[in-house]
Amino acid sequence: METEGIKYTGSKREIIPVLLEFVRPLDVRTIFDGFSGTTRVSQAFKKEGYTVYANDIAIWSKVFSDCYLLNRKPASYYQRSIDLLNELPGKFGWFSKYYGGEPNSGSAIHSDGKKRMWQLHNTMKLDAIREEIDKISKNAIEKSVLLTSLILAMDKVDNSVGHHVSYLKQWAPRAYNTMKMEVPKLVIDDKSHHVFNNDIFDLLDDIEVDLAYYDPPYGSSNELMPPSRVRYASYYHIWKTICLNDKPKVVGAAHRREDVSDVIAGSVFEEFRKNAEGRYIVIDALKRLIEETKAKYIVLSYNNNGRATFDAIIEILRELKMECSIIEMDYKKNVMATMTWTNQWLNGGNGQDIRNKEFLFLIQKEKTVRPVFEFSMKKISLREPLVDHRQRALF
Repeated sequence: METEGIKYTGSKREIIPVLLEFVRPLDVRTIFDGFSGTTRVSQAFKKEGYTVYANDIAIWSKVFSDCYLLNRKPASYYQRSIDLLNELPGKFGWFSKYYGGEPNSGSAIHSDGKKRMWQLHNTMKLDAIREEIDKISKNAIEKSVLLTSLILAMDKVDNSVGHHVSYLKQWAPRAYNTMKMEVPKLVIDDKSHHVFNNDIFDLLDDIEVDLAYYDPPYGSSNELMPPSRVRYASYYHIWKTICLNDKPKVVGAAHRREDVSDVIAGSVFEEFRKNAEGRYIVIDALKRLIEETKAKYIVLSYNNNGRATFDAIIEILRELKMECSIIEMDYKKNVMATMTWTNQWLNGGNGQDIRNKEFLFLIQKEKTVRPVFEFSMKKISLREPLVDHRQRALF
């Protein structure tokens, strides 16, 4: 399943084949991707023929969703605009001022002592192209396609480790390349997909689907990690600025937008504090999320390096008295282990080391639908062809 996206902390690109196989046997047609991020999962669900509801609080994620879910025009329609934008001569503007640097014999440190995200020849292209996009876009969907193309192009020539909190001291080899926009890998269908740009809790009353997929932006479980380092709004602030083109006030060594500070832009799912009972606030948020979701099933994606613990999620399910099955994935071993019936986890009978693991929780919300404990899966490699997954069906 080919999808497209930027470098992203916590990306679910590698588990998409497993996720699709997990969902396929269920009698579902509509899916809500509540924290869509780069939209790779939403893209995959759309390609599989589902009607997708995508939501994320990040404006750049909405732009991606508008591009991949709502666009109805073929790639050929956009090629002329992409060619025009690629041919524009560069110009020194706002992005070049704050994020562009000279090659400097390999050093990415600017004369002001701060590292830079891109080389100047690419930020000058960015400045020219971003201004032109506002002029040639006929509507919001067309603009989203062109902005998605621009962001993907800039992501390929950046000088970072995958986020915008800090940049490399020495120029990455890719930073010397010249950015080049390409038409995104668009998928055209006739389904009525929906895109939202809201806090998740503002949507739950209004969305009713067969299945909800949740991959919240869990904060880091590292107690020594400053909270500002695990805020997704901070991690990808430049994409927000490219989308809005609002030339905001910037602060700090990375020239972060002032409006992505912890106090202003933090998500409750990234919350690092505990409540009066000593439980992480994110746990209460997860419980509320599961309770208020209107769906037959919920698939919760979880990596146990997050602030919430595996045991805490199990405790939520115990409190809600909901049936659940679990798939465990070990990236180091590259193996998806046997799905285990929830009671075994609750009773402590699993006996496995769950460090550095990825889990998919299949939660049954409606009692009238097919019980989740009927599903099982044998051990399969994440890198085997998808056809092998089909042969080892989930029944």
